[in-house]
Order: sequence, then structure tokens, then C-alpha cells
Amino acid sequence: MATGVKVYGPPDSTAVTRVLACLLEKDVEFQVISFNMFKGEHKNPDYLKIQPFGQVPAFEDENITLFESRAICRYVCEKHADKGNRGLYGTNPLVKASIDQWLEVEGHNFNPPSSSLIYQLVLAPMMKIEQDQEQIKQNEDKLAKVLDVYDKWLGDNQFLAGDEFSLADLSHLPNTQYLVGAAEKAELFTSRKNVARWWGEISNRDSWKRATDYMQNSA
Repeated sequence: MATGVKVYGPPDSTAVTRVLACLLEKDVEFQVISFNMFKGEHKNPDYLKIQPFGQVPAFEDENITLFESRAICRYVCEKHADKGNRGLYGTNPLVKASIDQWLEVEGHNFNPPSSSLIYQLVLAPMMKIEQDQEQIKQNEDKLAKVLDVYDKWLGDNQFLAGDEFSLADLSHLPNTQYLVGAAEKAELFTSRKNVARWWGEISNRDSWKRATDYMQNSA
């Protein structure tokens, strides 16, 4: 039986998968406590005690509870600094600052348009909601501009925060996986030489392949 920390939420959620990928990179044992958000199970009073906004994921480590996937990942990396990928969150203040810089970029520049595209192109059809073509066009244009910046940056850097794979790269994996797969928007990434090279490298990590197994098995 699985032991270790507990991650609450469906593994096909991008935020949940972000945490799972981090735990797999750090070789930390975990249990996934999944539930059906379409049935409103994330609004259960017991769940709201550990995630007051009723979102996913929530995280338990003995008597500690956390929410927000990027904060959880930072915690995991700091607590288990000597396990698994030791450089995932950097080993000195400057590298950590660079990783944090790109986590901010991911959260504020990459995530909004990519999440909107996932909603319109993947979730709306599943929920039988009419797609908003104007929103699709606007967010595709926004994401394209972000990826143009990435492509230039990645021409001089192997990964976002330098020459080593880090939490900055990992945080982009879930949304990009949906965009190149179910959303059929791979050309946004493959049409940009340096972004394509970067995506090929980070998406072929063993930890991410294992994380996507969780995504696919819960879908």
C-alpha cells in the first residue's frame, strides 16, 4: 500500500499533475486521493478544511497542510533537498531566484492564455459548452507572443533557469501536455525551433512520463 504524503485532486488536473511530477522528480512517496470535481466533491466540508477555496490540489504531510501547486512544489524541494533531483529548486540563492523568476513568468504570462485554451478546446466540448472562437483566437495570439520570448531566451539557455532542468521547466509541463495533445495545438511549440527542442527534452524525462500515466489513467 502506498505511503508518504497525500495529494488531493484528480490527476488529470494540470495543477495536481504539477505536484505529482515534482514528487516523482524528488523520489518522494505519495498517495493520490482523487475525487470527481464535476460532481462537486471538491466542495465537501471536510475538503474545504484543508483547501478553503475548494480548488485543487490540497496536500498533507503528516500534520502539515498546504494548497497551491507551486507553493507545494517549493515546499517539497526544500524539505527533501537531498533526495532525488537535488537541483530541482536550485542550490544557491541566485539559482533559486532565477527559478522563481520563471515560475512567476509561468504563473502570470504562460498559464492564463494556455489555461484558457485548454478550457475552450478540451474542457468545453467535454462539458457540452459552446466554444468561444474569439477567446480561442485572443489567447492563442497571447500565448504565441509569450512563446516568441521563450524561443529567443532558449536560444541562449538550455533550460529556462540556466543549464539544468528545474522547477521552472517542470511547471510548464502539464498545460503544454494538454496543448500539444488533446487541444491539438502542437504547432505553437514545434514551429519554434528552440521551444521545440526544450519541450522535447523536458517532456521525455522519466518523471514526466510517469506523471502522464497518472493523468491518462484518471481521464
